[in-house]
Amino acid sequence: MRALAVGHTDEAASRRLGVSLRTYRRRVAALMAALDARSRFQAGLRAREILGRRSDA
Repeated sequence: MRALAVGHTDEAASRRLGVSLRTYRRRVAALMAALDARSRFQAGLRAREILGRRSDA
């Protein structure tokens, strides 16, 4: 979720997480569904909101 929030490319995010590109893209699709986001951009904004709330607490 952090990779989406900061806007990493799929390739960069998958390398950082140590997973294949295909696995990363599947996880992003699952996150988009969980966040009820229609686009990766919208998912990134929602992830930022959620992560921001967690760090404020």
